[in-house]
Amino acid sequence: MTAFRLDGLHTRPAQTWGTFRLVPLVRDEPVPWLRLHRKAYGDKPTVVDVGDGSFYTSYFIPHAFVATWQDGEAAASYGTRLLDKDTAGHAPPRVPVRMTRRMARRADRTRLRFLPLHLAVEGYLALHFGGPEIVWEEYSRRAVSRGLSPRAEEAYTGHLVQGLDDALRIFEIHDGQCGVLVYVADALASAFVVPHPDDYRALHATLVEDLFGELIYHYALLAAPAAPFPVRIDDTAVRSPADLWAQAALRRREWADFHDEVMAAGLFGQMSRYQSVQALHDFELTRFLPSFTPRRENHIGEVITDGDARVAYLKTFRLSETQTRRGYLLTRLAEYDWNLRATAAALGTDEAALALRLERAGFGYLLRQDVLDHFRAQARTPASGQRPATRRR
Repeated sequence: MTAFRLDGLHTRPAQTWGTFRLVPLVRDEPVPWLRLHRKAYGDKPTVVDVGDGSFYTSYFIPHAFVATWQDGEAAASYGTRLLDKDTAGHAPPRVPVRMTRRMARRADRTRLRFLPLHLAVEGYLALHFGGPEIVWEEYSRRAVSRGLSPRAEEAYTGHLVQGLDDALRIFEIHDGQCGVLVYVADALASAFVVPHPDDYRALHATLVEDLFGELIYHYALLAAPAAPFPVRIDDTAVRSPADLWAQAALRRREWADFHDEVMAAGLFGQMSRYQSVQALHDFELTRFLPSFTPRRENHIGEVITDGDARVAYLKTFRLSETQTRRGYLLTRLAEYDWNLRATAAALGTDEAALALRLERAGFGYLLRQDVLDHFRAQARTPASGQRPATRRR
């Protein structure tokens, strides 16, 4: 577990539009020997062979990023029909499906194709995907034989996040800008970093095709406009244009420090676990998972770093509280070998309460039905020596 840093990138004054606050990230110089460009795929359902016998399915993969160093289409039928012998030869309704061999793979000797954010989401969905490693009697036959398969999570595309397209359209791109942090109602929604300013100008608009969590969607829909951060210059210290420039530079540094240490602390301060996915010459593509600390920001993402551990590419996704709880419960169960009693003791609760927490998190299918019914009844029964609660009028 290591902390996340953005060495070599500098924060510039934010721009606001409605509830959005966009914070530019500028490099002193581009990351050499690496460029990103976009390949559009459309919105066909996509099945990705993860490579270990499992598959990742998404109903929205609008584009892929290609990292470059210096009619026979598959289809899936849907619906059920009764056919007589005269129509039996007719093909049922079909949906085109694009088959992709891996989430990230080499396009050729100097290029790597990967699906932005889906690489990170796949890592979250694969979290302890195999299920219980020890056949404890409390777990269902499905949990033992199939683990958490299938796992599903929902997200909103940027097109559905109200106002994001307008904010991106009017956003003024800085000279040397290689990234942006997107805030909605001052909640950090995502971070996006590329190696070169030309890459950013080409990929800036693709943010509306990214994935955003439920919290961000509702904040954009319901929250008030972002509050301004007024800048006050000490006029008593200004005696010349040089003094005015020095005061402006000071206020800019103060804003950058406030942003990096306070506003973005949930991302830069979180401890993350990294998993290497692919290497391309001196660059490495990894994805990361947070510590899943409840009631705190938790971001998943993917990153490309160079030989000096400098971030060349970054894209993040903020988990909702519900998604964080799911990751937290799975992590703690795996930490204690999926033993309900030991996990409950570590969480300061009992087995019945832990079982009901699993059910509320969407993992009720992991437990046998009779065990779950027993825990429900146990939770409703007052503890020994306690009087049942009475209702008074």
